[in-house]
Amino acid sequence: MIHEVDDVLRAMIRAEVLEGRQIAVVFDAPTREWAAKVNAPMVNLYLYDIREDMRRRERGLHNEYDERGAIVARRRPPRFFKLSYLITAWTKRPEDEHRLLSSLLACLLRYEALPPERLAGSLAEVGAAVPMSIALPPPEDRSFADVWSALGGELKPSLDLVISVPVTASPVYEAGPPVGDEGLRAEFGDVPASAPGAGAGVGATEAQPGRPGLPVYGSRPGRPAREPSSAPPGGARGRAVSLRITERRGRPVEETGAPTPPSGRDA
Repeated sequence: MIHEVDDVLRAMIRAEVLEGRQIAVVFDAPTREWAAKVNAPMVNLYLYDIREDMRRRERGLHNEYDERGAIVARRRPPRFFKLSYLITAWTKRPEDEHRLLSSLLACLLRYEALPPERLAGSLAEVGAAVPMSIALPPPEDRSFADVWSALGGELKPSLDLVISVPVTASPVYEAGPPVGDEGLRAEFGDVPASAPGAGAGVGATEAQPGRPGLPVYGSRPGRPAREPSSAPPGGARGRAVSLRITERRGRPVEETGAPTPPSGRDA
């Protein structure tokens, strides 16, 4: 993934900035030892930081569909990682370096994301935009002077390029079989099943749009039974799950023989 971003940047700079000039595009660390060996004009894109872009993290799962439109698997959404490049120009004269940095800045400002026509490999397969920003202020926890100090080199004019790259490496969870037309039969009420007329309404079925024969949920006990719908093609339906909730109420205090509390008049 990182090497694919390198290839896009190299091709874009060569085509739109250098325009055939004999200037190399490298990705070396600009240390003091490296700078002492530079003997030809070049543009250096040093990748100095990799961290996740927490503002673009998503929760949940993304569905994968087959040719029929059914869900076959689920995977986590892509996570974006910010690749920070330190861009410097190396020539014999500072004026030439400034002119080259000006051309690089003008080229990169034309894009808010890497050009889609230049994407290849996994970047093209994801199908998502690859945002980029140029010359923004560094975050509070990092300064460019610290980067140069860590490299052991002298402070030099540079451009900070940040590219947010989507990474889709995540486990795939296979989806279960699609849900059929089987329904759930539930019975509610406190009337015993042996009561007259109790079984007539409970569990009765009626035709619904597109799904004939589904149970009527919350049927009132004693409701007159409706004519059952025609059986679906293929024979009898599978076994249904029956759920019954019974409410039990206690008898009044007078029936239990317990003494009643004195009234306010006798007190």
